[in-house]
Amino acid sequence: MPSPISVLLLGLVPSYNEVVTDRVPARITLISKPGCHLCGPVREVIERVALDLGVQWTELSILDDPALSAAYRELIPVTLVDGIRHDHWRVSESRLRRALGSAGITDAPDA
Repeated sequence: MPSPISVLLLGLVPSYNEVVTDRVPARITLISKPGCHLCGPVREVIERVALDLGVQWTELSILDDPALSAAYRELIPVTLVDGIRHDHWRVSESRLRRALGSAGITDAPDA
């Protein structure tokens, strides 16, 4: 079964024959891989922001999903907010907070 991110990337229509829960979906997704030297600092920022703002986050490895690998292998770590690419290689804490605090996601640089 493709990951939720593969569904977004490939435009696949998910089947809804799975168990439905009341779990809140993750707003932040970190796409990484084991041994990535840039991933640790990005993970720390995401953990801090998610805890402060009370949002869920998840981490996916490009090694577990060929679609993620094809899309992001040269950009990891990649941060998605609500399924949309937000940052790659590094993450700006202030920009991440703004994206999570607003309805829209902005690509404006930090001021």
